[in-house]
Amino acid sequence: MATKFSEITAADMRAAMIDSQLRTNDVIDAAVVGAMAAVPREAHVPAHLASVAYTDRAIALGHGRALNAPLVTGRMLVAAAIRPGQRVLLVGSATGYTAAVLARLGAEVHAVEEQAELMAIAQAATSDANIHWVAGPLSAGAPNAAPFDRIIVEGAIETLPDTLAGQLADGGRLVTARPDGAVTRLVQGGKAGGTIALRSFADMDVAPLPGFAAPAGFTF
Repeated sequence: MATKFSEITAADMRAAMIDSQLRTNDVIDAAVVGAMAAVPREAHVPAHLASVAYTDRAIALGHGRALNAPLVTGRMLVAAAIRPGQRVLLVGSATGYTAAVLARLGAEVHAVEEQAELMAIAQAATSDANIHWVAGPLSAGAPNAAPFDRIIVEGAIETLPDTLAGQLADGGRLVTARPDGAVTRLVQGGKAGGTIALRSFADMDVAPLPGFAAPAGFTF
């Protein structure tokens, strides 16, 4: 007989995630670790996937989408250097896990998602008033709420549309991932004088985000 996935099981798995996946891999920022320890990741996946919510790999959600592994989320959040009160655009929020963590960090989150089924899971999992759910194309962002102090694109993208880049405030920071041959690199960069200069900081297995394919011959 299968054991029901319980709150005790979830708490144990969350603690193991922190100790074995995050702290051992350079995610030691106290605020990020504390926020990820507080958010029930199992609430941000379909019920039948709750038992694998804390796996160290991406979880397929359907619609060509995935919930990134905890380490990917942790490294991206550390790189974003979120401060309370900052306005954050989260592109491809899916089932809302990262949005919930950002809200725990004190950010005002504008979470963009185009798949209604995934957004429904996100909204059922958290009712935090600091999260503003935006239904629409991922590449459009949330222009009516721009500019943002931080933009996090939650997946590997081949190109960054000008529509998104333009929504980052001067002095702001963008974090995402981009494919580079056989590997995917996490990248981050600040915006100065209207230009975002990105640099890679880790190689990770990051789920691709649909809708950001580069034209032939284009290099991000």
